[in-house]
Amino acid sequence: MLNKLHLAMIELYCGDAKRIQHFCKVHSYAKLIAETEQVDKKCLFILEAAALTHDIGIHVCEEKYGKCNGKLQEKEGPVIAERLLRELGFEEDIMERVLYLIAHHHTYDNIDGIDYQILVEADFLVNILEDSLSKEAALQAYNSIFRTECGKKICREMFGLIK
Repeated sequence: MLNKLHLAMIELYCGDAKRIQHFCKVHSYAKLIAETEQVDKKCLFILEAAALTHDIGIHVCEEKYGKCNGKLQEKEGPVIAERLLRELGFEEDIMERVLYLIAHHHTYDNIDGIDYQILVEADFLVNILEDSLSKEAALQAYNSIFRTECGKKICREMFGLIK
């Protein structure tokens, strides 16, 4: 089912290689962190689905608002994701959590679960590089966002931060 979702997302983003690369990288880091942190199978499944779809509202935001900031993505993404997840036959409880994560993945206070924490960390790992943030900004994100041992290790090593 995750492979079907992955391919459906590639199809949805047809012609937008940058965004396809983004969600593929976020998915890869999220899976790595989750497996290293030994989350259970259901949590991993939810997290992988959320990582693949976390920015699903980006094109609608660009068309509707002329911009695609995080808050707009949180607003528009769940509606689009719900249609796709229903079409692919996702169970209701799984879908509800995935939609919640999409609706909150740019909200960094009140992170209420390991799936949410890992999604935020994986997205930050990719965004720090893609947004060409400074080493100081990476360190600030490291100190304020990262909580998992694996996520912190990747961030430190990737961006040459404190050891």
